[in-house]
This record gives sequence, structure tokens and C-alpha cells, in this order.
Amino acid sequence: MAEKITSRQEDYSKWYLDIIKTADLAENSDVRGCMVIKPYGFAIWENIKAELDRQFKETGHQNAYFPLFVPKKLFEAEEKNAEGFAKECAVVTHYRLKSDQDNPGKLIVDPEAKLEEELIVRPTSEAIIWNTYKKWIQSYRDLPILINQWANVVRWEMRTRLFLRTAEFLWQEGHTAHATKQEAVAESEQMLEVYAQFAENFMAMPVVRGIKSESERFAGAEETYTIEAMMQDGKALQSGTSHFLGQNFAKAFDVKFSDKEGKQDHVWATSWGVSTRLMGALIMSHSDDLGLVLPPKLAPIHVAIVPIFKGEEQLTLIQEKINPIIKSLRVAGLNVKFDDDDQKRPGWKFAEYEAKGVPVRLAVGARDLEKNQIEVARRDTQEKESISLDNVVEHVVDLMEKIQNNIYAKAQQRMEAQTQKIDSYDEFKTKIENEPGFYLAHWDGTVETEELIQKETKATIRCIPLNGEKEEGICMVTGKPSKQRVIFAKAY
Repeated sequence: MAEKITSRQEDYSKWYLDIIKTADLAENSDVRGCMVIKPYGFAIWENIKAELDRQFKETGHQNAYFPLFVPKKLFEAEEKNAEGFAKECAVVTHYRLKSDQDNPGKLIVDPEAKLEEELIVRPTSEAIIWNTYKKWIQSYRDLPILINQWANVVRWEMRTRLFLRTAEFLWQEGHTAHATKQEAVAESEQMLEVYAQFAENFMAMPVVRGIKSESERFAGAEETYTIEAMMQDGKALQSGTSHFLGQNFAKAFDVKFSDKEGKQDHVWATSWGVSTRLMGALIMSHSDDLGLVLPPKLAPIHVAIVPIFKGEEQLTLIQEKINPIIKSLRVAGLNVKFDDDDQKRPGWKFAEYEAKGVPVRLAVGARDLEKNQIEVARRDTQEKESISLDNVVEHVVDLMEKIQNNIYAKAQQRMEAQTQKIDSYDEFKTKIENEPGFYLAHWDGTVETEELIQKETKATIRCIPLNGEKEEGICMVTGKPSKQRVIFAKAY
């Protein structure tokens, strides 16, 4: 096992990186700002991906794949989108290398292999997709188009952190086309709810559903819907966004359709996405100073069984008794690992599965067999108890639901405890510095006030809550009228 994990209270940033290292989730690559997702980390991502993919298909979406490269002229077509991502773009200018005559064994860019048009490595795919949709859409009969793609994107971030912000990351991006504004808005709201339900029911992570302020919107969107989660240090993490794009991209790429009366109109659009940032959310929402704490619904291993034995004879006796239990647990839909590696001591294995966030650990030795019992340890509460081997399958299956619910309840209680209304700007400045959390405050709706607050406190408007009280008041900074409170927080 790796060295001891730094205390969360002592150094939250180092604690986060220690969790990733100790749980063997990912590591930095030799490519600046990029990461290697290791098998255990990727197994968690695969579980996230599989469930979201299932839900996307249930809501009528299909998967497709579009090119990694976007011709510069296409990227420039929607000006706000291009401007919004311009500083983060990686650009391909040449298509060939050649040997360096002055330095044998070295390669240089061939100046004669310059591309006629530079290619943008996609930071997002609206441009290439809407250029394609122009070929697919002529009539209302071609609508709606409900497409999702699982892909990688590149955004040349200057400050990176594993999972939370990397130069290349994995994600899904939905891109839909509709005949009416109402359909597109409904799609945006529907996908926001898919994300919210996934976060709460599978990640065990409560979220606030809301709308971004104008300055925080996705570049090129008319409206950006978001789910915001609170991490254990009180900071916010934007965990999924859904964008109503209006007709902006359809106009930029001249995507029109004929309605039932033969009238031509531009198509209405949405896009929506979540990324490997959800891995960071999982880590920071539930983990402790012993390692990961995973909700059972996303855990690659639900049950780790550690036999305690001396010699092959004892191991064989344990296996004979445990094999039917393993089969029953697997029939119940649980992933089980029976760890009979005799090169590692039981205590080492206990610490490993604790660090990896395995929801339940079972330990059984020769003496336990004599008593017809097995030790059951819960990862979320650290509780241990001895259970009859006759009842262990039913007990463990029941535990999975209890653990899932308990992890969510703890996160929900924390978010509620660290969410408060505030009316005084002076008090806000003091509290946001010393007591990170979600602050519900009135804001006058202007970019100027929003920028002032961010400059003075480093807090941003995370969202205008969709389910918030429509309580009128006055802006805590300017005293001007406000229609409802918005959420301010420091964020990742």
C-alpha cells in the first residue's frame, strides 16, 4: 500500500491527490496536463458511462461518432462559441515529420507539409456536428435528431488537476435538433434532470438544479442549465450542464427545414454533457482519510472476501464453504473478489480494499468456519460484525441499499448544514472566506456586480436555483431590486 493519506482537515488538495494515488485511480502523464486513467479508475468510469448510456437510450437518444479535428473555418462559424474556446484550442498546422539532417535520429516538422487549412483539435463538437446536420436535415420529417457521442476532447488548460481539470478528458456530449423552441427547451430540461437523478441516485451526491447567469453560460447558448454539487470542503463543483442553443448554430451553419406548410425555418438546438470530472466529484463527496468511499451502484467490486489461512488445506476448506456464497452473491448482481493471494497479509488486504472504497469486506478463517460465521465490515461506517454463514448473502445484499442510502444522507446533511441565506455583503465577505459553503443571496442581475463580487471574494454565482424561493429582495451589494436569491460559492 502507498504511504498514509494526508488528513482532509490538514491539506484538502493533497488529501485529494493522495486518495487518487492510494486507490490506484490515475496518474499524471508525461504529456503536460494529461492523465493516465488506471484500470480501477477506468472501471468506475465505465460504470458511470454504462448507466448514463442506458438512460440516454431510454430517452430516445442514439450514439454516433464525429471527427476529432474541426476545420478552422467551421470552428469560426459561430462567433461566440469560437471566442469562448479560442484560448484553450490546440491547433494542427502540419501533417508530416521528416529526419533532421543536422541531428541524426531526430525528427522535425516538414515545412512542405503545411496544411492548407489549420485544424482545431475539438474542445467541443458543435461546429463539426452542425455542419454535418446541414446534410441530414431538409424537412420536419427529419426532426428531431437525438444524438450523443462518447469521446475525448482537448482544452489546453494552464492549471490542471487529475480528473477535475486536464488538457484532455473523456466525456459524452449530446447534440439534438428540433422543429420548435418548445421542444428544444424541453430537451434541455429533460437532460438536466437525467443528470440530476443520476448524481443523486447513483453517485449518492445531492445537487442543486439551476440556471447559469449570463456571464457563466456556455459560449453560444441562450440558456445553460446546471447541476451544482458541494464537496466536503464546502466548495462547489459544476457536475453537468445542459444548454439551450436557440437557433444560433443553425443560423451559423444555415441548417433549415421545411415545416408541414412548406415554410422554411432554422432548426432549434441543444447540447449537454458530463465528463470524467464526475470521478473527482465522487472522490471529494464521500471519501475519508482512509481512502475512497464508493456508492455500491458504481463500485467495480461490491464485496471483497479475504480468507485467513495457513497452508493449502485451510484455504481449500474455506473455498469449499465460501464458493456457494460467492455464486449466490453474483446471482444477486454483486461483483465479488475472493482474494487468496498468499503473498500479501490479511491486514494489507484490508487496508487495500478500504483505500479502494469497496463497500463490504468479508473475512473468514478456520475458526470462523468452526463457528459457522464470517466477519462483515462496512466501508462507509467502519462497523464490523460477525454474521452466520447461513444468512450472509441476504445480509450483504441488504447492506448495499443501506450503504447507498447512508452515503447520500451524509452528503445531503452536509450540504444542508453548509447552505445559508445571507443579506449583508460585509458578512458574506467574511463568511465565504472562513466558512466555505453555498450562500443564498440577492443579486441585482448585472454583470458588473457579479464581477465585483468575484474580484473581491473569488466567489461566483453557481446558479439561479430552479426550485428556489421566488423571494423578492434587494441586492446585498448595490441595494437594487432582486427577484430571487442566487447561490454564491467558491468553486473548482
